[in-house]
Amino acid sequence: MIRKKDVFSIGKLHKPHGISGEVSFGFTSDVFDRTESPYWVLEMDGILVPFFVESYRFKSSETALVKLEGIDSEIQVRELFGKEVFYPAKFADKEEPKEDTWNFYIGFAVFDEQVGYIGEITEVDDSTLNVLFTLRKDDHEILMPVAEEFFTEIDIENREMHVSLPEGLLEL
Repeated sequence: MIRKKDVFSIGKLHKPHGISGEVSFGFTSDVFDRTESPYWVLEMDGILVPFFVESYRFKSSETALVKLEGIDSEIQVRELFGKEVFYPAKFADKEEPKEDTWNFYIGFAVFDEQVGYIGEITEVDDSTLNVLFTLRKDDHEILMPVAEEFFTEIDIENREMHVSLPEGLLEL
Protein backbone atom coordinates (compact mmCIF):
# COMPACT_ATOMS: atom_id res chain seq x y z
CA MET A 1 0.00 0.00 0.00
CA ILE A 2 1.34 3.42 -0.96
CA ARG A 3 1.09 6.10 1.73
CA LYS A 4 1.01 9.88 1.23
CA LYS A 5 4.20 10.28 3.29
CA ASP A 6 6.05 8.01 0.82
CA VAL A 7 5.38 10.23 -2.21
CA PHE A 8 5.56 13.89 -3.17
CA SER A 9 3.78 15.99 -5.75
CA ILE A 10 5.55 16.69 -9.05
CA GLY A 11 2.69 18.23 -11.05
CA LYS A 12 -0.73 17.69 -12.61
CA LEU A 13 -2.16 15.95 -15.63
CA HIS A 14 -3.94 18.15 -18.13
CA LYS A 15 -5.73 17.53 -21.42
CA PRO A 16 -5.26 14.62 -23.81
CA HIS A 17 -2.73 14.94 -26.60
CA GLY A 18 -3.95 13.12 -29.67
CA ILE A 19 -6.09 10.00 -29.61
CA SER A 20 -3.57 7.30 -28.61
CA GLY A 21 -3.54 7.92 -24.85
CA GLU A 22 -0.88 10.60 -24.46
CA VAL A 23 -1.58 13.24 -21.82
CA SER A 24 -0.16 16.71 -21.23
CA PHE A 25 1.66 16.84 -17.88
CA GLY A 26 2.43 20.16 -16.19
CA PHE A 27 5.34 19.47 -13.86
CA THR A 28 6.74 21.42 -10.92
CA SER A 29 9.76 19.13 -10.50
CA ASP A 30 11.85 17.34 -13.11
CA VAL A 31 12.88 14.62 -10.65
CA PHE A 32 11.30 12.06 -13.02
CA ASP A 33 13.91 12.98 -15.64
CA ARG A 34 16.91 12.94 -13.27
CA THR A 35 16.10 9.68 -11.48
CA GLU A 36 14.45 6.38 -12.33
CA SER A 37 11.23 5.13 -10.83
CA PRO A 38 9.30 2.24 -12.34
CA TYR A 39 6.04 4.08 -11.63
CA TRP A 40 4.36 7.39 -10.82
CA VAL A 41 1.38 7.64 -8.47
CA LEU A 42 -2.08 9.17 -8.96
CA GLU A 43 -4.81 9.54 -6.36
CA MET A 44 -7.89 7.73 -7.65
CA ASP A 45 -11.02 7.88 -5.49
CA GLY A 46 -8.92 8.58 -2.39
CA ILE A 47 -6.46 5.73 -3.02
CA LEU A 48 -2.88 6.18 -4.22
CA VAL A 49 -2.48 4.05 -7.35
CA PRO A 50 0.78 3.36 -9.23
CA PHE A 51 0.87 4.01 -12.98
CA PHE A 52 3.76 2.77 -15.12
CA VAL A 53 5.17 5.30 -17.56
CA GLU A 54 5.72 3.93 -21.07
CA SER A 55 7.32 7.12 -22.35
CA TYR A 56 7.50 10.88 -22.01
CA ARG A 57 8.86 13.74 -24.06
CA PHE A 58 9.28 17.36 -23.18
CA LYS A 59 7.01 19.88 -24.85
CA SER A 60 8.37 22.91 -22.93
CA SER A 61 10.33 23.66 -19.75
CA GLU A 62 7.15 23.06 -17.70
CA THR A 63 5.20 20.56 -19.78
CA ALA A 64 5.78 17.01 -20.96
CA LEU A 65 3.68 14.62 -23.02
CA VAL A 66 3.31 11.32 -21.16
CA LYS A 67 2.10 7.88 -22.19
CA LEU A 68 0.95 5.73 -19.26
CA GLU A 69 0.73 1.95 -19.52
CA GLY A 70 -2.86 0.78 -20.00
CA ILE A 71 -4.13 4.23 -20.97
CA ASP A 72 -4.70 3.89 -24.70
CA SER A 73 -7.51 6.25 -25.64
CA GLU A 74 -8.53 9.88 -25.39
CA ILE A 75 -11.55 8.80 -23.30
CA GLN A 76 -9.30 7.11 -20.69
CA VAL A 77 -7.04 10.18 -20.57
CA ARG A 78 -10.02 12.49 -19.96
CA GLU A 79 -10.73 10.56 -16.73
CA LEU A 80 -7.26 11.58 -15.50
CA PHE A 81 -7.71 15.31 -16.23
CA GLY A 82 -6.62 17.46 -13.27
CA LYS A 83 -5.17 14.56 -11.29
CA GLU A 84 -2.12 15.38 -9.19
CA VAL A 85 0.97 13.32 -10.03
CA PHE A 86 3.13 12.00 -7.18
CA TYR A 87 6.65 10.57 -7.30
CA PRO A 88 7.91 7.86 -4.92
CA ALA A 89 10.34 9.50 -2.49
CA LYS A 90 12.50 6.38 -2.31
CA PHE A 91 13.53 6.89 -5.95
CA ALA A 92 14.26 10.61 -5.64
CA ASP A 93 17.83 11.81 -5.61
CA LYS A 94 19.19 12.23 -2.11
CA GLU A 95 21.50 15.13 -2.85
CA GLU A 96 20.90 18.60 -1.45
CA PRO A 97 19.01 20.75 -3.97
CA LYS A 98 20.44 23.92 -5.42
CA GLU A 99 19.37 27.11 -3.65
CA ASP A 100 17.49 28.35 -6.70
CA THR A 101 15.16 25.33 -6.87
CA TRP A 102 12.61 26.05 -4.15
CA ASN A 103 10.08 23.84 -6.00
CA PHE A 104 12.13 20.88 -4.76
CA TYR A 105 10.45 21.36 -1.36
CA ILE A 106 6.88 20.94 -2.65
CA GLY A 107 5.42 18.03 -0.71
CA PHE A 108 7.61 18.53 2.37
CA ALA A 109 5.88 18.53 5.78
CA VAL A 110 6.73 21.66 7.81
CA PHE A 111 7.10 21.59 11.59
CA ASP A 112 7.60 24.65 13.80
CA GLU A 113 9.51 24.34 17.10
CA GLN A 114 6.65 25.93 19.08
CA VAL A 115 3.50 24.97 17.17
CA GLY A 116 4.39 21.54 15.77
CA TYR A 117 3.00 20.46 12.40
CA ILE A 118 2.03 23.50 10.31
CA GLY A 119 1.21 21.86 6.99
CA GLU A 120 2.55 20.54 3.70
CA ILE A 121 4.22 22.79 1.14
CA THR A 122 1.91 22.81 -1.88
CA GLU A 123 3.20 25.78 -3.89
CA VAL A 124 6.10 28.16 -4.22
CA ASP A 125 5.50 31.80 -5.12
CA ASP A 126 8.76 33.18 -6.45
CA SER A 127 7.18 35.92 -8.55
CA THR A 128 8.53 38.62 -6.22
CA LEU A 129 11.80 39.18 -4.41
CA ASN A 130 10.30 37.63 -1.25
CA VAL A 131 9.69 33.93 -2.00
CA LEU A 132 6.72 32.35 -0.19
CA PHE A 133 5.77 28.75 0.54
CA THR A 134 2.04 27.97 0.51
CA LEU A 135 1.35 25.44 3.26
CA ARG A 136 -1.86 23.43 3.41
CA LYS A 137 -3.25 21.70 6.48
CA ASP A 138 -6.73 20.25 5.98
CA ASP A 139 -8.58 23.03 4.11
CA HIS A 140 -6.51 25.85 5.61
CA GLU A 141 -3.72 27.64 3.72
CA ILE A 142 -0.81 29.52 5.29
CA LEU A 143 1.81 31.63 3.53
CA MET A 144 5.30 31.29 4.98
CA PRO A 145 8.19 33.48 3.88
CA VAL A 146 11.19 31.50 2.67
CA ALA A 147 14.02 32.77 4.83
CA GLU A 148 16.96 30.51 5.52
CA GLU A 149 17.29 31.88 9.05
CA PHE A 150 13.93 30.21 9.86
CA PHE A 151 15.19 26.73 8.89
CA THR A 152 16.51 24.62 11.77
CA GLU A 153 16.66 21.26 9.98
CA ILE A 154 15.82 19.90 6.54
CA ASP A 155 15.39 16.14 6.33
CA ILE A 156 15.39 15.29 2.62
CA GLU A 157 14.98 11.55 3.10
CA ASN A 158 11.80 11.94 5.19
CA ARG A 159 10.69 15.08 3.28
CA GLU A 160 10.43 17.20 6.42
CA MET A 161 11.39 20.80 7.10
CA HIS A 162 11.79 22.03 10.67
CA VAL A 163 11.58 25.76 11.26
CA SER A 164 11.63 28.31 14.05
CA LEU A 165 9.19 31.02 13.01
CA PRO A 166 8.90 34.39 14.75
CA GLU A 167 5.99 34.59 17.18
CA GLY A 168 2.79 35.79 15.51
CA LEU A 169 3.89 35.08 11.93
CA LEU A 170 1.34 32.29 11.48
CA GLU A 171 -1.54 34.55 12.56
CA LEU A 172 -1.03 36.97 9.65
